[in-house]
Amino acid sequence: MEFKSLFTVFIVILNLSCQGQNKVNQSPPNIVWIVSEDNSKHYLQLFDKNGIETPNIEALANQGVQFNRAFSNAPVCSVARSTIISGCYAPRTGSQFHRRSKLVPMPDSLQMFPAYLRDAGYYTVNNSKEDYNFIKSDNVWDESSSKGTWKNRKDNQPFFYVHNIGTTHESRVHFPESDIEDAPTTANVEDYTVQPNHPNTKLFRYTNARYRDKIAEMDGQLGEVVRELEVDGQLENTFIFYYGDDGGVLPGSKGYLYETGLHVPMVVRIPENYKDMVNLKRGSQTDRFVSFIDLAPTVLNLAGIEIPEQIDGKPFLGNGVDANKLSEENVTYGYADRFDEKYDMVRSVRKGKYKYIRSFNPFNFDGLMNEYRYKQAAYGEWKKMNEEGKLNEVQSTFFKSRAPEMLFDVENDPYETTNLASDIKFETTLKEMRGLLNDWISGMPDLSFYPEFYLVQNAFDNPVKFGRIHKGDIQKYISTANLMLEDATVVQAQLKELLLSSGSMAAVLGTNCL
Repeated sequence: MEFKSLFTVFIVILNLSCQGQNKVNQSPPNIVWIVSEDNSKHYLQLFDKNGIETPNIEALANQGVQFNRAFSNAPVCSVARSTIISGCYAPRTGSQFHRRSKLVPMPDSLQMFPAYLRDAGYYTVNNSKEDYNFIKSDNVWDESSSKGTWKNRKDNQPFFYVHNIGTTHESRVHFPESDIEDAPTTANVEDYTVQPNHPNTKLFRYTNARYRDKIAEMDGQLGEVVRELEVDGQLENTFIFYYGDDGGVLPGSKGYLYETGLHVPMVVRIPENYKDMVNLKRGSQTDRFVSFIDLAPTVLNLAGIEIPEQIDGKPFLGNGVDANKLSEENVTYGYADRFDEKYDMVRSVRKGKYKYIRSFNPFNFDGLMNEYRYKQAAYGEWKKMNEEGKLNEVQSTFFKSRAPEMLFDVENDPYETTNLASDIKFETTLKEMRGLLNDWISGMPDLSFYPEFYLVQNAFDNPVKFGRIHKGDIQKYISTANLMLEDATVVQAQLKELLLSSGSMAAVLGTNCL
């Protein structure tokens, strides 16, 4: 009996050792991203009751993890994608302007993250949109084109594949108003509630339905990619991420730091053969906050690659990630600067259910003319109705100068219609959120406190180095800008002194105003 017991123990230990050895020798997983353009979470039923069904995305969620709090850091594609490819906040790296006037280099000693995968033996493919504000080196992709496919890799070579779907891009809702009669939607126009900040008109109801038709079409295209992986025998070897690359395209979403511009849908399918790498159950949901700066380190972590120190994000999946600890993550940051010809500078922070938006150009209003935006018929109708005085107070806010500070309870006010910043009951929350944002923009530091033309001329050969050298100056500019939050009579003398100073920024502005 004693010998039998010892023998049994020996067999158990041997089996555990073999299993551990198999884990060590297991090849790294494949990783696939399926990215839809211009989708916030508000229009998918999986995330919002006012959304349309997306059965293929729902199937991924049932076999993986649904991230209910996933955020783009920027509400427009080039800035969002620059954040993703670098893992860095765009205002720190000089990649925050859409459309850029000059490409910027990646930070010293940092590569676009697929280059690290490629160095580690991965086959890296992008099909096909890039749209980075960075100078791209030749070592990022094995393939980057509309014909890119993982099938060109070597036998047994792991792959990282990005599949971009443009079906939901805002250009797909540039249509003549005559389409209301000539091109009926599949989605019922009466099934979806018009947002409270929009006028409830026939055109807006049609635009809502047409956009949701495009989301349903995109879902079918996503399903085709998943089925192709299955036919290729790679489904259970592959982590599949689905996410929207920035906010939705209904008026006032894409391009703006409201939740409809930043809060994106995200699910990750966990493959059976690699489920032990993830400390989350298949078919589960999480409310932890993840942002686009976290995507690069997450992929590198899943691939077993060391994460470069210069990356601002942190992994949310893979070995060493404690799901319980990460469930406490509840903060995300956002930025919006020049968008085509529309100049602006807005920053945001969301912590839990509260959202704080800081406008550094509060004389601006959201509805400023942007030629590409106003190709959408609903934008034109919204503007015309405002000019004719046909909007209520909430609907007309889009065409009024913003308050420098806005505070919203986004769980109870999902479309951010009630500014709580002046409500004494929220004074403590306002100060906390203001402090979070000031610490973040000071710590980066945020290069947008210099005019864009000055950055192009003096900083964009090495933006990160410029920021390090001028961090103290930037922090002074932030403090100066924040004087607008004080009582003017209290800071009048200080403002006068600053206006008469001969500091570096005064010299910059003065020289270019002559």
